[in-house]
Amino acid sequence: MLYTHCGIKELRVDDTFFLAESPLDDGQGNPPPGWGNPYQAGTVTVSGSKAVFRDDNGHVITFLARPGATGFLNICS
Repeated sequence: MLYTHCGIKELRVDDTFFLAESPLDDGQGNPPPGWGNPYQAGTVTVSGSKAVFRDDNGHVITFLARPGATGFLNICS
């Protein structure tokens, strides 16, 4: 489950924090049309410093690791 409530920007897998290569939102801090809110079901595959989210709707977004990060850049309410 990818947290999408404030847009698709960050991801945590185990102890690694990732930043979306191309963040997605609707311009008002919500997920874009066609994405679930507050979550989108799918699969994350991690390979090295990249994580790729895919779902059954055809959404694909790549995230890049933030080495040394200990938290999210922004906390969504």
